[in-house]
Amino acid sequence: MSEQERIVELRKELHQHNYNYYVLSAPTISDQEFDALLRELAALEERHPELADPNSPTQRVGSDLSQEFETFVHVRPMLSLSNTYNKAEVAEFYERVREGLAGEDFEICCELKFDGLSISLHYEDGRLVRAVTRGDGVQGDDVTANVRTIRTIPLQLAEGTGWPRAFEIRGEVLMPWSSFEALNREREAREEPLFANPRNAASGTLKSKQTAVVAERRLDAYLYYLLGDDVPADGHYENLQAARSWGFQVSEQMRKVRTLDEIYAFIDYWDTERKNLPVATDGIVLKVNSQRQQRALGMTAKSPRWAIAYKFQAEQQSTVLREVTFQVGRTGAVTPVANMEPVQLSGTVVRRATLHNADFMASLDLHLGDHVLVEKGGEIIPKIVAVDEAFITADRGPRVEFIKRCPECGAELVRYEDEAAWYCPNEAGCPPQIKGRIEHFVSRRAMNIDTLGPETIDDFYARGLIRNIADLYDLTVDQLSGFNDSRIRSARKTIQAIEDSKQVPFERVLFALGIRFVGETVAKTLARRFRDIDTLSRATLDELLQVNTIGQAIAESVIRWFADMDNIFLIERLRAHGLQLQLSEQTLAEQSDRLTGKTIVISGVFAHHSRDEYKALIEQHGGKNTGSISAKTSFILAGDNMGPAKLEKAQKLGVPIVSEDEFLQMIE
Repeated sequence: MSEQERIVELRKELHQHNYNYYVLSAPTISDQEFDALLRELAALEERHPELADPNSPTQRVGSDLSQEFETFVHVRPMLSLSNTYNKAEVAEFYERVREGLAGEDFEICCELKFDGLSISLHYEDGRLVRAVTRGDGVQGDDVTANVRTIRTIPLQLAEGTGWPRAFEIRGEVLMPWSSFEALNREREAREEPLFANPRNAASGTLKSKQTAVVAERRLDAYLYYLLGDDVPADGHYENLQAARSWGFQVSEQMRKVRTLDEIYAFIDYWDTERKNLPVATDGIVLKVNSQRQQRALGMTAKSPRWAIAYKFQAEQQSTVLREVTFQVGRTGAVTPVANMEPVQLSGTVVRRATLHNADFMASLDLHLGDHVLVEKGGEIIPKIVAVDEAFITADRGPRVEFIKRCPECGAELVRYEDEAAWYCPNEAGCPPQIKGRIEHFVSRRAMNIDTLGPETIDDFYARGLIRNIADLYDLTVDQLSGFNDSRIRSARKTIQAIEDSKQVPFERVLFALGIRFVGETVAKTLARRFRDIDTLSRATLDELLQVNTIGQAIAESVIRWFADMDNIFLIERLRAHGLQLQLSEQTLAEQSDRLTGKTIVISGVFAHHSRDEYKALIEQHGGKNTGSISAKTSFILAGDNMGPAKLEKAQKLGVPIVSEDEFLQMIE
């Protein structure tokens, strides 16, 4: 067998194993055997780049390269469904269908309403060719590269199973509870904002610009609507059973019914049983099963007349508030947390709920010992929505007040203008802030010292080894290993990672310092404008405000940071250790002001450079990247297959279109 034939064979075999494992939950080989086959395929593909295939199983892992999303006009509009919230409205829908069909017999397909992000998948000759979000129903974002990382979505359908040459199948991209809870644990450890629910997490993940991030988060998908000119049957239910046989994950909880009582029984069962599912659901979808009857019933301007969504009521429970504690984050923000008597809610035991900030807490008028109403609904993060007034008595406990001093270091809290949170200003002496800044400094997008996690930093801090980011560069192998031979290898790896971080470029070092409001993009802008840390430290408020995208809050924060002598001393220690505190000579040589003052949108596929490379070139020559077209857009850098919606908007606003070659001539 030739290597080319082996590539084809391996791809087919691995697609089947993916289906067995992720859809059927019935693997036929071990993980080690699967990984060995995948490595063999990757090695063969590397030797034969001419056989590259975006639908290869090796592409499931995604890429760290950034991408932009093109818009795609739906072949058939993706309409939303009308919502009902009680059985009386379900009965009204049922009667409207009966009247619309003039008494003709009909079946209703009952389905779970999965709480995720709607997706439209297009297949041609058994291969996934495009995946598009719902968007505004008329057009959505092309997220094909990200969807290819979702293991339950087939990239290549098995031959001989009867699929049409071309069809569209719609469904919901979800984040399972297990993936969601793991993601929020990671974000909590990094003191990043938590996702409120799996729907938000799935949506944010699917729109990530890095497919590797999407792959890491283990999204799932259920398909619920087959469309095309050559679908197998008139029945919606029957078409989905056919799709299941082609390799798609279709919910096994679908039922065909004829009567209202059967619909009510389905609703009642899943109102309770849904709490045991591995994914979030927020209701039931009812659809007339026959496509012929669907066409007869037709559409309104916003939704089909042949389908409706029944939404479950958010679950609430009453429990007793025992205590309010206060947590300090990396930035010094203080968050109140309600500690309650344990209560069962949406399948989990709830003991704690965030109270967000002082204003939110005050609006509830909480007293210790109050009975409070706790709600999840679609939210996984519990929240107190009100005091249960039925239990208020004359001997009510003391009112809960927001604290005046930091619970960690005792410093008096401050509140900045236009901010809801109270902050601990003791940045240099408050332990959670110190450890949080170190965690930020070593993070992947900053200095990328990947051997240091939150637990390790906690340990080093407790042992007195580190009190600020510069202390990292004084660590030794003996300190980290504790002279324990079994830990020397790990200690050496950490010391080497710290040493390697000295080569991280200036713009990332500036981001890693953790200056308030200075994120990755702002750090890059400041680095390219002021070129080194010393020039930036001397910048005046006016000089900072003259920099594109730098506003009052950012400028004042930068000035405050460099006015603190502890920070100046920190910079000198980092300089002595050899960190990059100025732009490299190569970067300086490549800079120009040819695009200064110009706002540029990139769209399409390019021949000479990647999108990321063009973004870097725009910034390198003083221009500003933006993702959306407006009257302020200077021009569009357009490659092949520019999105039709962007082209139409550009023509409407009179925004110039610049080709790839014209742009390269422009910047010489």
